[in-house]
Amino acid sequence: MLLRTSRYVRLFRLRSFPGEVRASACSSPTFSSGPHLVFSQKLAMSSRNPTAGVCRGDEDVSRVDTAGSGDKNCSYVPPHVTADTDLRKEKKRLGGALVNERNLLRTPSPLLGANWDDDSEAESFRDGRSEEVDRDTRSRAFSWCRDFLSGSWKTLQEADFQISIVSGGLSNLLYLCTLPDHVKCLGEEPHQVLLRIYGAILQGVDSLVLESVMFAILAERRLGPKLYGIFPEGRLEQYLPNTRMRTDQLSDPAISAEIATKLAHFHEMVMPFNKEPKWLFGTINKYMDQVLEINFVRDTHVKKYNKLMKLDLPAELQSLCALLAATPSPVVFCHNDVQEGNILVLEEKDHNSTDHLMLIDFEYSSYNYRGFDFGNHFCEWMYDYTYNEWPFYKASPENYPTREQQLLFIRSYLAEQRRHAAEGDTDQTQIEENMIIEANRYALASHFLWGLWSIIQAKISKIEFGYMDYAQCRFDAYFKQKKLFS
Repeated sequence: MLLRTSRYVRLFRLRSFPGEVRASACSSPTFSSGPHLVFSQKLAMSSRNPTAGVCRGDEDVSRVDTAGSGDKNCSYVPPHVTADTDLRKEKKRLGGALVNERNLLRTPSPLLGANWDDDSEAESFRDGRSEEVDRDTRSRAFSWCRDFLSGSWKTLQEADFQISIVSGGLSNLLYLCTLPDHVKCLGEEPHQVLLRIYGAILQGVDSLVLESVMFAILAERRLGPKLYGIFPEGRLEQYLPNTRMRTDQLSDPAISAEIATKLAHFHEMVMPFNKEPKWLFGTINKYMDQVLEINFVRDTHVKKYNKLMKLDLPAELQSLCALLAATPSPVVFCHNDVQEGNILVLEEKDHNSTDHLMLIDFEYSSYNYRGFDFGNHFCEWMYDYTYNEWPFYKASPENYPTREQQLLFIRSYLAEQRRHAAEGDTDQTQIEENMIIEANRYALASHFLWGLWSIIQAKISKIEFGYMDYAQCRFDAYFKQKKLFS
C-alpha cells in the first residue's frame, strides 16, 4: 500500500483497488458559536459529500479519532444557547452556506433535517418496508457498476441491469447488483456486487476516507470482502454468498464461540490509525451536542423528544463517565458494531478453512476500550432489525445473555488470545469475573451511544425505521442495566 499525504489531501492506492482516491479531510468537526449546525464537507473526487463537520484547511488529516478526548474521566459541557435564540432565523441566515443540501444524496444537518424544515420521513412507512428500487438509484447504480467493474458490465444495457434491495441496514442503503444470466463474464469482473450507498454519516469525511482505507486493508488480509470501487456516495463491495444471520442465532453456543474467536482476532490487529481511545466519549459528546440542538417539527417527534429530555441526559452522561473511569478495560482495535447484520454466515468457504463467519461493516471501527465491543454485542442479542412492521425492530430484553452465556463468550475469547500469547500465572476465574463486570458496564455506553445516535437519525435519515421509538427503548434498557451493574 502506498500512502502519500499533503497538507490538505490524502491519497491512497491499494493492491486490491487499482484506482486512486483523493479526499479533502480534516481532523475534527467544528461548530458555529450559536446553535450547533453540522455543515457539509466535500470529497474532492466528483461530487459533494455532506457529513457531520466543517473542515478547516489548516488541520492535520492524519488522525482517525478526533471527536474528543480519550480520557475516560470525561466531562460533558453542553453548548451555550441563549433563551432568545431564533432557530428559524438562524436556518434562514445559514441556508446559503449549506451547499445546496436539498439536492444532495447525503443528508443535511440534524438541526435542519432530511427534508429541510421537516423531520425524517421514516414514519411514513408504517405499512411495511418498500421493496422497489427508485429510478434515480437504479440509474446511478448502473453507471457505477459500468464504470468501476468494466468487462461485461461495460457493454450491459441498463434495461438488462438487475438490482434489488438488501434490507437490514440502519446506517447505509444496501443493494445487490447482478448481471443477467445470459451475460457471461469476459474476465475477472464479478457477476454480482454489493452496492453500499452511505446514509446519514455523522463521523465526518476524514472517518469516511479512513474507513475505506481500513476496508481495503482488511480485504487484503482476507478478513473482509474485496473492494471493487469507491466514490463519494458509497462503494462497490464483493458479494459473498451467505445465509443471513438471525438475532436468535447469536445465542447459539457454537456461533457465539466463533464470534468471540473472530473478535479476539480482530482485537489483535495493529492498524495504521490513531491509537488513542478517543472514539467512544468523543462521539457521545458530539452526539449529545447535536441532540440538544435538534428542533423537531412533527408532533409525534416533539412528544417523544421531550420525554427523552426529561431524563437529564447530560447529567446522566457525567455519571456514566465516572463509572467507566473506574472500570479497567484495555485499548484494542474494536469493531464497535458487532451485531447479526454485520456478521456473514458464509455459504462458500475455503476447503482449508474452518471459518463459517465473517465480520463486515467497519464504519465505526477504531481503537477503543475492549469492554465496549463485549457490552455492545451483548446488547444486540435483544434487538431484531428484520421485523417487517412499524417500528421495524423488535426488542426482547429477556434475550440479554445470561451469566453462563457471557462466560462461554468470554472463555472462547480468552482461549483464542492464549493461542497467540505466552502462558501466565494469572487467576483465570478472577479474569473472567472482571471481564463480566467490564462488559456489562460498557453495555451502558452502548445503550447511551446508540440512543443518542437514533435521536439524530430520526431527524435526518430516510431509512425506514422507528428511530425515536428505538432511542427510547435503548435508554429504558440503559437505566435497567444501570441498576444491576453500577
